[in-house]
Amino acid sequence: MPLPFAGAGKAARDPVHHPLFARCYARLSVAAETRMGMAGVRDRLLAGLSGRVLEVGAGNGLNFAHYPGAVAEVVAIEPERVLRQLAVEAAVRAGMPVDVVPGAAEALPVKSEGFDAVVLSLVLCSVRDVPRALGEVRRVLRPGGQVRFFEHGRGGGRAMLLTQRVLDRTVWPPLSGGCHVGRDPVAALRDAGFELGPYRRLLMPEKGPVLPASYCVLGTAWRPPAPVRP
Repeated sequence: MPLPFAGAGKAARDPVHHPLFARCYARLSVAAETRMGMAGVRDRLLAGLSGRVLEVGAGNGLNFAHYPGAVAEVVAIEPERVLRQLAVEAAVRAGMPVDVVPGAAEALPVKSEGFDAVVLSLVLCSVRDVPRALGEVRRVLRPGGQVRFFEHGRGGGRAMLLTQRVLDRTVWPPLSGGCHVGRDPVAALRDAGFELGPYRRLLMPEKGPVLPASYCVLGTAWRPPAPVRP
């Protein structure tokens, strides 16, 4: 079945280019699967999904092995070329059809209302325009479709919040592929018009030092259903 990509067949420049960070992230993320318990987080993030799923910011494709069998197809958007190639390799090993394509969160190359669910996994920290990206997520979801999110962001006491603000304004984004540690993903989803479902806050790693990027949230949100016409 052909993919619902807008402008398919046109060559485009990668919207994100962080090759050194991408290689470091790929190594660290694989180690975190067991050492930080990320494999279990991915299981909880994706449990119960079905139908057509869009994953925004797929990275090196570590989520693919955790999708349940009821998922018919995954379209995975990844803007960074090094990570996208690793995601393509992971897609080959996945137990379902996974199509990895380039694209930016702020301009998703898919048609409107084409997906039953959207997965956001450690991506809102690095997008350039969070409201615009979430507007795109809402556009591509069918009415009543769900967002599964696992994100890190603002947390801790006064000293940690100050540290996060300083890092975001100085060294952290250039060193970490555009990542920000002080964003508030829950508030961003609410402001974008999503209905928040259950979510829980957790530290990663759960045991060990608490770092500026340790404050995470795992949960579900929905695009409101279409109003019933009289």
